[in-house]
Amino acid sequence: MPGARLDAVKDVDNSGVSPTNYTTIEAAGRELKVSNPGKLFFPEAGHTKLDLVHYYLTVAEPALRHLRGRPTSLKRFVDGAAKPPFFQKRIPSSAPGWLQTTTVRFPSGRPARMLVADDAAHLVWGVNLGVIDWNPWQAKLPDLDHADELRVDLDPAADASWDDVRQLALLVRELLGDYGLSGFAKTSGSRGIHITVPIEPVHDFIAVRRAAVALAREAERRAPQRATTAWWKEQRHGVFIDYNQNARDRTVASAYSVRATADARVSTPLQWDEVPDVEAGELRLDTVPERIRQHGDPSEHMHDHPGSLEQLLAQAQRDEDSGLPDAPWPPNFPKMPGEPPRVQPSRARKP
Repeated sequence: MPGARLDAVKDVDNSGVSPTNYTTIEAAGRELKVSNPGKLFFPEAGHTKLDLVHYYLTVAEPALRHLRGRPTSLKRFVDGAAKPPFFQKRIPSSAPGWLQTTTVRFPSGRPARMLVADDAAHLVWGVNLGVIDWNPWQAKLPDLDHADELRVDLDPAADASWDDVRQLALLVRELLGDYGLSGFAKTSGSRGIHITVPIEPVHDFIAVRRAAVALAREAERRAPQRATTAWWKEQRHGVFIDYNQNARDRTVASAYSVRATADARVSTPLQWDEVPDVEAGELRLDTVPERIRQHGDPSEHMHDHPGSLEQLLAQAQRDEDSGLPDAPWPPNFPKMPGEPPRVQPSRARKP
């Protein structure tokens, strides 16, 4: 395959004891070693680590469009998609000097040096560490305190169908139009749909999340049987609209990320007229490159015309004036003003 030298080379691992097979990949003008290239990352589908590398090289241009300039968490599946991953947010000091990184501050106040995947070499480097999907921030350099995306994550509960997810996505699109905004849909690559809303980078994460809560609550009002904003899983039904994906340091898989499913599904941008009939299982590592070649990237110009959150923030104010408290925050955040008690309803002390 282009850009790869598949000679059977031997290297020595970090312990200096056991030899490791590797192949050399050329990407963005750099030569990178990929260890154990024949390792099955997707045993059921038969895709190897090297297959994943070649996928990301093939889709590098549209994939990097959603990663450049954004701090990105490393979700490492060192034993392949069938085994549990771990998140690595901090880039180790042993990483190569050419890697693009930036220092961020988490909600806890602790700083960290995170990856900024700016070219195809970064993708190859990440896959070699076991990265399958990429999880970037919703803000980008040079201003990491003001998000340029509002993210709508439609996450179905056990009782929801795939059609519930598709129909709710269409409702959210209609709602966004009512508030003067445009959304760009993509499959999550798992069971849901993500809708990315490009916005002017003038609001902090608290304000963007506040707007996302207002949008989710309005969707719930219009489709109460299909949509829910209940944070606690025991209270959910239908499709949960995860507003907390807009809190600082929260991420979702980026466009064209392969997901750790048995069939190697891809989080794939869609045209809106595809949403009613899209089947997520048809968008995979082995099908998406040809789709891009034939039809291009529906999200290519997503950030050309960012929208204003003012109308949604006005809706948030109306909700608060009517007595609605803030929605619960993720547990790693400090207690926020106006937030309800952080206790699972079934464990709450009864009056």
